[in-house]
Amino acid sequence: MAKIAHLCAALAAASLTACAGLSADVHTVSANGADRAVALQGEQTYSLARTQPQDDSADHPQVEKLLRDELAKHGFVDTAGKPAHYLLSIAYSTRPASIGIGGEDCAPADCGAGSDGPGALLFGRKYQHALTLRFFDYASGAERYKVGAVFMDRDADPLHALPLLVKTALAKLPFDAPVDWRVKLSIDKTSGEPNVDSMEPLQR
Repeated sequence: MAKIAHLCAALAAASLTACAGLSADVHTVSANGADRAVALQGEQTYSLARTQPQDDSADHPQVEKLLRDELAKHGFVDTAGKPAHYLLSIAYSTRPASIGIGGEDCAPADCGAGSDGPGALLFGRKYQHALTLRFFDYASGAERYKVGAVFMDRDADPLHALPLLVKTALAKLPFDAPVDWRVKLSIDKTSGEPNVDSMEPLQR
């Protein structure tokens, strides 16, 4: 996917702003506070749900392909609209980060509100990219597992960060307790694809 090439630019921008490496943050929720492994027990089949804007989007099939490919690495199979164990919804967004004065020594996931400061004049404004995946029981409609990934850089393109966000959100399926994790990544120099280097729990 051509959009993956933009990740290399994001990595370069991160180094210019003294950010330490490439990283994204994850937040997870399981149904009724149940253990995440229990929440995702059962047949590993799913069907993708689409909103009307996603149905109308020419870019959304690229996002679904990214997701299918990554889920397949965890043994999950897309039933292509037929009844499955899970119904999976996808939501993603890009928005400008707040402008303010703050510390400069940070990982991309930490360069959030209040840290844009004078750097925006030199390197451009920061943007927060977010991806949320929700697994519902196909039969009952009950939510079983929810995972969100957030990444910050200086590229306003809503699609360019999705390979990294998908890789982050599914770095573990499911994530163990606690609910918050930091995933550190690198970009493969040959393929341009993101790779997970490490994962560590965050204490909020």
